[in-house]
Amino acid sequence: MKISIVIPAKNEEKSIPILMAKIKKVFAKLPHSYEIIFIDDGSADSTLEQMKKLKDNKVKIIQFRKNFGKSAALAAGFERAAGDVIFTMDADLQDEPEEIPKFLRELDKGYDLVSGWKFPRKDPFFKRMFSKVFNYMTSKISGLRLHDYNCGFKAYRKEVIKNISVHGDLHRYIPALAHWKGFKATEIKVMHHPRIHGKTKYGFKRVFTGFLDLLTVKFMSTYARKPMHFFGVLGGIFGAAGVLISAYMVYLKFLGASIIDRPLFMLGVLMIIVAVQFIAIGLIGDMVAPKEDEYAIKEEF
Repeated sequence: MKISIVIPAKNEEKSIPILMAKIKKVFAKLPHSYEIIFIDDGSADSTLEQMKKLKDNKVKIIQFRKNFGKSAALAAGFERAAGDVIFTMDADLQDEPEEIPKFLRELDKGYDLVSGWKFPRKDPFFKRMFSKVFNYMTSKISGLRLHDYNCGFKAYRKEVIKNISVHGDLHRYIPALAHWKGFKATEIKVMHHPRIHGKTKYGFKRVFTGFLDLLTVKFMSTYARKPMHFFGVLGGIFGAAGVLISAYMVYLKFLGASIIDRPLFMLGVLMIIVAVQFIAIGLIGDMVAPKEDEYAIKEEF
Protein backbone atom coordinates (compact mmCIF):
# COMPACT_ATOMS: atom_id res chain seq x y z
CA MET A 1 0.00 0.00 0.00
CA LYS A 2 1.23 3.46 -0.87
CA ILE A 3 0.62 6.38 1.48
CA SER A 4 0.58 10.06 0.55
CA ILE A 5 1.12 12.75 3.18
CA VAL A 6 -0.13 16.21 2.19
CA ILE A 7 1.42 19.03 4.22
CA PRO A 8 0.45 22.69 3.61
CA ALA A 9 2.91 25.19 5.08
CA LYS A 10 3.19 28.94 5.43
CA ASN A 11 6.21 30.45 7.17
CA GLU A 12 7.31 27.20 8.84
CA GLU A 13 11.02 27.29 7.98
CA LYS A 14 12.16 25.94 11.36
CA SER A 15 9.58 23.17 11.54
CA ILE A 16 9.91 21.57 8.09
CA PRO A 17 13.26 19.75 8.62
CA ILE A 18 12.18 18.40 12.02
CA LEU A 19 8.84 17.19 10.67
CA MET A 20 10.51 15.47 7.73
CA ALA A 21 12.92 13.62 10.04
CA LYS A 22 10.03 12.42 12.19
CA ILE A 23 8.08 11.14 9.20
CA LYS A 24 11.08 9.23 7.83
CA LYS A 25 11.63 7.64 11.23
CA VAL A 26 8.04 6.40 11.29
CA PHE A 27 8.10 4.90 7.80
CA ALA A 28 11.40 3.17 8.46
CA LYS A 29 9.31 0.84 10.67
CA LEU A 30 6.36 0.43 8.29
CA PRO A 31 6.08 -1.87 5.26
CA HIS A 32 4.33 0.76 3.15
CA SER A 33 5.83 2.98 0.47
CA TYR A 34 5.11 6.67 0.85
CA GLU A 35 5.34 10.12 -0.66
CA ILE A 36 5.27 13.56 0.94
CA ILE A 37 3.63 16.47 -0.83
CA PHE A 38 4.62 19.87 0.56
CA ILE A 39 2.63 22.93 -0.46
CA ASP A 40 4.31 26.28 0.10
CA ASP A 41 1.29 28.53 0.56
CA GLY A 42 2.87 31.93 -0.04
CA SER A 43 5.59 31.81 2.61
CA ALA A 44 7.63 34.97 3.22
CA ASP A 45 10.52 33.17 4.93
CA SER A 46 12.81 30.33 3.78
CA THR A 47 10.14 27.61 3.99
CA LEU A 48 10.49 26.80 0.27
CA GLU A 49 14.27 26.59 0.52
CA GLN A 50 13.97 24.18 3.45
CA MET A 51 11.61 22.02 1.40
CA LYS A 52 14.02 21.99 -1.53
CA LYS A 53 16.84 20.78 0.73
CA LEU A 54 14.73 17.74 1.58
CA LYS A 55 13.77 16.97 -2.03
CA ASP A 56 14.25 13.37 -3.13
CA ASN A 57 12.22 10.77 -5.04
CA LYS A 58 9.69 10.62 -2.19
CA VAL A 59 9.09 14.35 -1.92
CA LYS A 60 6.96 16.58 -4.16
CA ILE A 61 6.88 20.35 -3.70
CA ILE A 62 4.19 22.74 -4.91
CA GLN A 63 4.85 26.47 -4.73
CA PHE A 64 1.85 28.79 -4.84
CA ARG A 65 2.23 32.25 -6.34
CA LYS A 66 0.73 33.75 -3.18
CA ASN A 67 -1.18 32.68 -0.09
CA PHE A 68 -4.40 30.98 -1.19
CA GLY A 69 -5.31 29.31 2.12
CA LYS A 70 -5.37 25.81 3.50
CA SER A 71 -8.29 24.52 1.46
CA ALA A 72 -6.58 25.47 -1.79
CA ALA A 73 -3.31 23.90 -0.60
CA LEU A 74 -5.05 20.66 0.32
CA ALA A 75 -6.93 20.61 -2.99
CA ALA A 76 -3.64 20.93 -4.90
CA GLY A 77 -2.07 18.18 -2.81
CA PHE A 78 -5.06 15.86 -3.16
CA GLU A 79 -5.03 16.27 -6.92
CA ARG A 80 -1.43 15.04 -7.08
CA ALA A 81 -1.60 12.37 -4.38
CA ALA A 82 -0.96 8.86 -5.70
CA GLY A 83 -1.49 6.98 -2.46
CA ASP A 84 -4.17 4.46 -1.54
CA VAL A 85 -4.38 6.34 1.76
CA ILE A 86 -3.90 10.11 2.02
CA PHE A 87 -2.85 11.76 5.28
CA THR A 88 -3.04 15.47 6.00
CA MET A 89 -0.83 17.07 8.62
CA ASP A 90 -0.02 20.57 9.74
CA ALA A 91 3.59 21.67 9.38
CA ASP A 92 3.83 23.36 12.79
CA LEU A 93 4.98 20.22 14.70
CA GLN A 94 1.83 20.15 16.81
CA ASP A 95 0.86 16.84 15.18
CA GLU A 96 2.90 13.73 16.01
CA PRO A 97 3.83 11.55 12.98
CA GLU A 98 4.48 8.59 15.29
CA GLU A 99 0.71 8.17 15.48
CA ILE A 100 0.34 7.38 11.78
CA PRO A 101 0.11 3.60 12.53
CA LYS A 102 -2.89 4.28 14.82
CA PHE A 103 -4.77 5.84 11.90
CA LEU A 104 -3.91 2.90 9.65
CA ARG A 105 -5.26 0.43 12.21
CA GLU A 106 -8.57 2.31 12.32
CA LEU A 107 -8.80 2.28 8.53
CA ASP A 108 -8.23 -1.48 8.63
CA LYS A 109 -11.42 -1.74 10.71
CA GLY A 110 -13.43 -0.62 7.70
CA TYR A 111 -13.52 3.14 8.10
CA ASP A 112 -13.03 5.43 5.11
CA LEU A 113 -11.91 8.47 7.09
CA VAL A 114 -10.15 8.80 10.43
CA SER A 115 -10.04 12.24 12.04
CA GLY A 116 -7.68 13.22 14.83
CA TRP A 117 -8.93 14.58 18.14
CA LYS A 118 -6.31 16.75 19.84
CA PHE A 119 -6.42 15.50 23.43
CA PRO A 120 -5.41 17.14 25.63
CA ARG A 121 -5.26 20.25 23.50
CA LYS A 122 -2.26 22.56 23.93
CA ASP A 123 -3.83 25.80 22.74
CA PRO A 124 -4.84 29.12 24.37
CA PHE A 125 -8.10 29.18 26.31
CA PHE A 126 -10.06 31.34 23.83
CA LYS A 127 -9.14 29.03 20.98
CA ARG A 128 -10.29 25.95 22.91
CA MET A 129 -13.51 27.67 23.97
CA PHE A 130 -14.53 28.71 20.47
CA SER A 131 -13.51 25.30 19.17
CA LYS A 132 -15.91 23.54 21.54
CA VAL A 133 -18.82 25.70 20.41
CA PHE A 134 -17.85 25.28 16.78
CA ASN A 135 -17.54 21.48 17.02
CA TYR A 136 -20.85 21.16 18.85
CA MET A 137 -22.71 23.18 16.22
CA THR A 138 -21.02 21.38 13.34
CA SER A 139 -21.87 17.98 14.82
CA LYS A 140 -25.51 18.97 15.28
CA ILE A 141 -25.90 20.38 11.79
CA SER A 142 -23.93 17.70 9.93
CA GLY A 143 -25.21 14.69 11.86
CA LEU A 144 -21.64 13.43 12.39
CA ARG A 145 -20.47 13.68 16.01
CA LEU A 146 -16.80 14.65 16.22
CA HIS A 147 -14.98 16.39 19.06
CA ASP A 148 -12.43 18.12 16.82
CA TYR A 149 -13.42 18.96 13.25
CA ASN A 150 -10.55 21.40 12.91
CA CYS A 151 -7.73 18.94 13.64
CA GLY A 152 -5.43 18.90 10.61
CA PHE A 153 -4.24 15.36 11.29
CA LYS A 154 -6.53 13.07 9.27
CA ALA A 155 -6.35 9.95 7.10
CA TYR A 156 -8.54 9.22 4.09
CA ARG A 157 -8.97 6.39 1.68
CA LYS A 158 -8.37 7.75 -1.81
CA GLU A 159 -12.05 7.16 -2.70
CA VAL A 160 -13.03 9.86 -0.20
CA ILE A 161 -10.69 12.44 -1.71
CA LYS A 162 -11.77 11.70 -5.26
CA ASN A 163 -15.42 12.29 -4.38
CA ILE A 164 -15.12 15.55 -2.45
CA SER A 165 -14.46 19.07 -3.68
CA VAL A 166 -12.49 21.27 -1.26
CA HIS A 167 -12.73 25.03 -1.85
CA GLY A 168 -13.16 28.25 0.07
CA ASP A 169 -12.43 27.31 3.71
CA LEU A 170 -14.23 23.97 3.67
CA HIS A 171 -11.20 21.84 4.57
CA ARG A 172 -12.32 21.60 8.20
CA TYR A 173 -15.66 20.18 7.05
CA ILE A 174 -14.31 17.31 4.97
CA PRO A 175 -15.56 14.72 7.51
CA ALA A 176 -19.08 16.20 7.29
CA LEU A 177 -18.98 16.24 3.49
CA ALA A 178 -17.71 12.65 3.45
CA HIS A 179 -20.43 11.59 5.88
CA TRP A 180 -23.04 13.18 3.63
CA LYS A 181 -21.64 11.19 0.68
CA GLY A 182 -22.06 7.95 2.60
CA PHE A 183 -18.47 7.36 3.71
CA LYS A 184 -17.82 5.89 7.14
CA ALA A 185 -15.91 8.22 9.48
CA THR A 186 -14.49 7.89 12.97
CA GLU A 187 -12.26 9.79 15.39
CA ILE A 188 -9.22 8.91 17.49
CA LYS A 189 -7.38 10.82 20.19
CA VAL A 190 -3.98 12.13 19.13
CA MET A 191 -1.15 13.85 20.94
CA HIS A 192 -1.04 17.61 20.55
CA HIS A 193 2.17 19.49 21.11
CA PRO A 194 2.34 23.21 21.90
CA ARG A 195 3.60 25.35 19.05
CA ILE A 196 7.35 25.93 19.30
CA HIS A 197 8.21 27.77 16.09
CA GLY A 198 6.29 30.27 13.99
CA LYS A 199 2.97 31.97 14.71
CA THR A 200 -0.55 30.57 14.83
CA LYS A 201 -2.80 31.35 11.86
CA TYR A 202 -5.89 31.26 14.11
CA GLY A 203 -7.78 34.46 14.84
CA PHE A 204 -11.25 35.91 15.46
CA LYS A 205 -11.74 36.36 11.72
CA ARG A 206 -11.40 32.60 11.34
CA VAL A 207 -14.06 32.04 14.00
CA PHE A 208 -16.53 34.24 12.11
CA THR A 209 -15.78 32.80 8.67
CA GLY A 210 -15.90 29.29 10.14
CA PHE A 211 -19.56 29.69 11.09
CA LEU A 212 -20.38 31.12 7.66
CA ASP A 213 -18.70 28.09 6.09
CA LEU A 214 -20.79 25.87 8.35
CA LEU A 215 -23.92 27.32 6.77
CA THR A 216 -22.39 26.62 3.36
CA VAL A 217 -21.79 22.99 4.28
CA LYS A 218 -25.37 22.60 5.50
CA PHE A 219 -26.66 24.01 2.25
CA MET A 220 -24.31 21.82 0.20
CA SER A 221 -25.23 18.68 2.11
CA THR A 222 -28.95 19.25 1.57
CA TYR A 223 -29.45 21.33 -1.55
CA ALA A 224 -26.19 21.25 -3.54
CA ARG A 225 -27.77 19.21 -6.34
CA LYS A 226 -31.20 20.84 -6.08
CA PRO A 227 -30.84 24.52 -5.09
CA MET A 228 -34.27 25.23 -6.57
CA HIS A 229 -35.77 23.13 -3.77
CA PHE A 230 -34.40 25.65 -1.29
CA PHE A 231 -34.78 28.96 -3.11
CA GLY A 232 -38.00 27.81 -4.77
CA VAL A 233 -39.62 27.14 -1.39
CA LEU A 234 -38.55 30.55 -0.10
CA GLY A 235 -39.80 32.13 -3.32
CA GLY A 236 -43.10 30.29 -3.00
CA ILE A 237 -43.62 31.47 0.58
CA PHE A 238 -42.83 35.09 -0.20
CA GLY A 239 -44.79 34.94 -3.44
CA ALA A 240 -47.88 33.46 -1.81
CA ALA A 241 -47.80 36.07 0.95
CA GLY A 242 -47.32 38.85 -1.61
CA VAL A 243 -50.21 37.64 -3.75
CA LEU A 244 -52.54 37.38 -0.75
CA ILE A 245 -51.63 40.89 0.41
CA SER A 246 -52.05 42.27 -3.10
CA ALA A 247 -55.41 40.52 -3.53
CA TYR A 248 -56.57 42.08 -0.28
CA MET A 249 -55.45 45.50 -1.53
CA VAL A 250 -57.35 45.00 -4.79
CA TYR A 251 -60.44 44.07 -2.76
CA LEU A 252 -60.11 47.30 -0.76
CA LYS A 253 -59.67 49.23 -4.00
CA PHE A 254 -62.99 47.90 -5.30
CA LEU A 255 -64.59 49.08 -2.09
CA GLY A 256 -63.37 52.58 -2.89
CA ALA A 257 -60.47 52.76 -0.47
CA SER A 258 -57.16 54.44 -1.37
CA ILE A 259 -54.31 51.88 -1.34
CA ILE A 260 -51.39 53.66 -3.06
CA ASP A 261 -50.17 55.33 0.13
CA ARG A 262 -50.69 52.29 2.35
CA PRO A 263 -47.52 50.45 3.63
CA LEU A 264 -49.27 47.09 3.27
CA PHE A 265 -49.61 47.66 -0.48
CA MET A 266 -45.86 48.33 -0.79
CA LEU A 267 -45.14 45.24 1.32
CA GLY A 268 -47.20 43.03 -1.00
CA VAL A 269 -45.39 44.32 -4.09
CA LEU A 270 -42.00 43.94 -2.38
CA MET A 271 -42.70 40.35 -1.38
CA ILE A 272 -43.64 39.41 -4.95
CA ILE A 273 -40.39 40.99 -6.22
CA VAL A 274 -38.38 39.08 -3.59
CA ALA A 275 -40.14 35.84 -4.59
CA VAL A 276 -39.15 36.34 -8.23
CA GLN A 277 -35.54 36.96 -7.15
CA PHE A 278 -35.41 33.81 -5.04
CA ILE A 279 -36.72 31.70 -7.90
CA ALA A 280 -34.23 33.30 -10.29
CA ILE A 281 -31.39 32.49 -7.87
CA GLY A 282 -32.57 28.88 -7.74
CA LEU A 283 -32.58 28.64 -11.53
CA ILE A 284 -29.08 30.11 -11.75
CA GLY A 285 -27.92 27.72 -9.04
CA ASP A 286 -29.21 24.78 -11.06
CA MET A 287 -27.29 25.94 -14.13
CA VAL A 288 -24.09 27.27 -12.57
CA ALA A 289 -20.84 25.72 -13.77
CA PRO A 290 -18.44 23.82 -11.44
CA LYS A 291 -15.84 25.89 -9.60
CA GLU A 292 -12.40 26.32 -11.12
CA ASP A 293 -9.21 25.79 -9.15
CA GLU A 294 -8.85 28.53 -6.54
CA TYR A 295 -5.08 28.65 -6.65
CA ALA A 296 -2.24 29.44 -9.04
CA ILE A 297 0.96 27.37 -8.98
CA LYS A 298 4.22 29.15 -9.60
CA GLU A 299 6.39 26.06 -9.79
CA GLU A 300 6.51 22.36 -8.92
CA PHE A 301 9.58 20.45 -7.88
